[in-house]
Amino acid sequence: MPAEGSLLPETYLFTRGTSRSEMIGRMESAARTFLDAQWKNRDPDLPLRTPEQAVILASIVEKETALPEERRHIAAVFINRLKAGMKLQSDPTIIYGITKGYPLGRGIHESEIAADTPYNTYAIAGLPPGPICNPGKDAIAAVLKPAASRDLYFVANGKGGHVFSASMAEHERNVAAWRKVERARQGLPAVETAKPAKPKPAAKVRKHRAR
Repeated sequence: MPAEGSLLPETYLFTRGTSRSEMIGRMESAARTFLDAQWKNRDPDLPLRTPEQAVILASIVEKETALPEERRHIAAVFINRLKAGMKLQSDPTIIYGITKGYPLGRGIHESEIAADTPYNTYAIAGLPPGPICNPGKDAIAAVLKPAASRDLYFVANGKGGHVFSASMAEHERNVAAWRKVERARQGLPAVETAKPAKPKPAAKVRKHRAR
């Protein structure tokens, strides 16, 4: 198996009879060539010491959004967090630590959020030890030239994208708005009514965690 993060997702044309090793070699070469060119033209003040670290962060950006127009903004949030000494707190890193790249198929347990594992960026400081996927060109370019932004937080906006904020107070308002969207989708009232206290389950599950 090729190493995680060593292939460049792209459309390749091969002739019949090309071996698997030749195909992988070409994808690895394409990844190195693209990364080398982007690294040479990177922003000068990034908290990334090596091209390998850029691939690790790019893999997280790749997993955080499917919208190309958001990648530079999300990259900026993570770059700002690294500069400030904040944890990245990325859900996809938790999932990768559990499944090694396969879909989790359920919500993330609270115990998994708190678990001190190598890939869990809610528990560890800085970057995980390796990429969590093969990042595409847009994600790699995004982390090496992130958007100009002071934002430190983002949360789903209910429309397939995210809303960003620079302060915790603003982030909490955005999270509250997202919770309303979640409740509406579940057919629940906009404001949760008080309920009698119940014993907490051994492992709580949540579908979306605000970052």
